[in-house]
Amino acid sequence: MAIDVRHLRAISAIAEVGSVTGAAARLGLSQPALTAQLQRIEEMVGGALFVRSRTGVRPTELGKQVLRRAHVVLAEVDALADDFGDRHRPSGLLRLGTIHIACVGSLVRRVAEVFPAAEIALQIEPSARLLTEALTRNQLDAALLGALEGFELPLPAALASRTLVPRYPIFVAMSAMHRHAQSHQVRLADLSDESWVCPPGPDDGSLASLRRACRAAGFEPKIRYEAPSGAAHPLVAAGAGVRLVDPTWAPAPGTRVLPLAGEPQVARLAFAWRRDALTTGQSGSLFQAVSRAYLDHVDDNPAFTRWWREHPHTHPVEC
Repeated sequence: MAIDVRHLRAISAIAEVGSVTGAAARLGLSQPALTAQLQRIEEMVGGALFVRSRTGVRPTELGKQVLRRAHVVLAEVDALADDFGDRHRPSGLLRLGTIHIACVGSLVRRVAEVFPAAEIALQIEPSARLLTEALTRNQLDAALLGALEGFELPLPAALASRTLVPRYPIFVAMSAMHRHAQSHQVRLADLSDESWVCPPGPDDGSLASLRRACRAAGFEPKIRYEAPSGAAHPLVAAGAGVRLVDPTWAPAPGTRVLPLAGEPQVARLAFAWRRDALTTGQSGSLFQAVSRAYLDHVDDNPAFTRWWREHPHTHPVEC
């Protein structure tokens, strides 16, 4: 059996995501199918390409050599498609989507810096699943997607993606008068008596992930409120409940946003686009713009700033 482009994309996805399970979700494969494919590739190249660790997988020395060659081949294949394919240019309407995170405040400006001739439309959704469906239906050209660990969304073959932030923790928002508000972090078990706001995008697995984390901490969360992203701030400020939040958000007036001890919930940010809407160069430029928009808001929440500085390996590779 000869190595083909499909194999190269598989090992590149594993290296970028940092796990076989996450890469399988991206490629639209089952985890056993991708594991079997990786084993066949390793047989062809004569050695292991990845080693497992507590934080995922990382390339072996052989893996690094193969990945370097794979990136060259994939870049040429994508460039060939760009040069001879029928591609739209982002000089007209550029349709973007994003989950509801702090960088929406900079996203349009940063993209306009890269594509000044484009008219930019932006769709903000609490659900990465809705954004993925919009991409698949050709209602969007590109989108910033978030996925909780263990609940990654498979992307169809018509879409390509790159990881923006490979791993970051979910924080909790509470009233500034809460008994734990002055702590540097709070244990999930210490919130067992609280009423919770249903997390945004429950169809993405956010609610299931919250329940799983709380059960591991020894309790069943009392989900008492449902509200669109941001609409529950007054409830939280009044001390009526707590909610999970993206850590880049600055605390709303009357609230504190803190890390959860042990990071019981972690997520990944990825940038996805339609292969027939953007060339490789355009998607790369757009990725750079999204990276800058994200970095514009790293310092909005001091608690997240501390975490970010302590975890430089989570930063965008190119920004």
